[in-house]
Amino acid sequence: MSVSKTLGLWAALLAASGLLAYGLASAHFPAALLLGPMLAAIAFGVRGAPLRVPKPGFQGAQALIGCLVAHAINPEIAGTILDDGFLILLVVLVTVLAGGIVGYVLTRMRVLPGTTAAWGSSPGRAAAMVAMAEEYGSDPRLVAFMQYVRVAAVVLSASVVARLLTEPVAASSAGTMPAQALAPISVLTTLCVAVIGAGIALALRLPAGALIGPMILGAGLHATGLASIVLPPVLLDAAYATIGWYVGLRFTRETLRETFHALPGILVATVAVILLCAGWAFGLTRILPIDFLTAFLATSPGGLDSVAIIAVGSKADVSFVLAVQTLRLFVVLITGPLLAKWVARAAPPDTPEAG
Repeated sequence: MSVSKTLGLWAALLAASGLLAYGLASAHFPAALLLGPMLAAIAFGVRGAPLRVPKPGFQGAQALIGCLVAHAINPEIAGTILDDGFLILLVVLVTVLAGGIVGYVLTRMRVLPGTTAAWGSSPGRAAAMVAMAEEYGSDPRLVAFMQYVRVAAVVLSASVVARLLTEPVAASSAGTMPAQALAPISVLTTLCVAVIGAGIALALRLPAGALIGPMILGAGLHATGLASIVLPPVLLDAAYATIGWYVGLRFTRETLRETFHALPGILVATVAVILLCAGWAFGLTRILPIDFLTAFLATSPGGLDSVAIIAVGSKADVSFVLAVQTLRLFVVLITGPLLAKWVARAAPPDTPEAG
């Protein structure tokens, strides 16, 4: 495709994203600048637009979101983990188990092969699940499609729940850092934290390293007063949009065609996982002194970056949400292979992945 046509498609996507984001922001939806671009990108991807967000661009956006989260984190997150560690671990295990149950049912009903159903239903980071699924012999295309359908559905459902449970706020203040003088030295320091944190975490091959590295480094510096973590709104807006485009453009016409026969099962599985986690979130409000929005975001089986954006932009307890989501990410990476084998054993004897 010619450069001019590619630039024209990006311009059209940018315009459509802006219109949708403006409409959602006017309706007081949290993370409108994430949700609008994601919906626009899904439409463009399904219609065959050959657009992709380069991986470095996506990682850069994650690093900026990590800095945004770091600004919201305070020493309370450590206290949250220490005080409610057992319950947080229980929340994580129940969420992982919900994904395993859905994968088991899909396998028994012959909707999907065993390990593919397991990896596709696993509530971990989509890119990590796809990579591990391919390593263990599953169809990476189907796993990727399941994962990104779930991420999109979680963003939509979490945004709706947050909108219903949060008092309307000014569109410009949702999910942004408090208004303050953006001193050039503070902005430069924050960008250094993003680059250094992401670089170290990616070199160590940490899961979601581009997000977690700046989040941990920035939180430590910000909470101790050693550095002020601030970012201009234009950079945060660009990060939101980039993540939305990255997820949305994964939904291509080719992927839909290849997975069309499994689409009903994938949609049912996605809704089932979200509903199971929502039910567990309701139960948490009876056990812990937390509100339903906090519990819902903590148990949501979506991407850490997307959930973090929604949590920061609403009245949720960011410390609790991030503690649960971060711990779950590591638990899923550890238990994923075991869960995949367990689900594969549920396959009927005449299927390729049985046993």
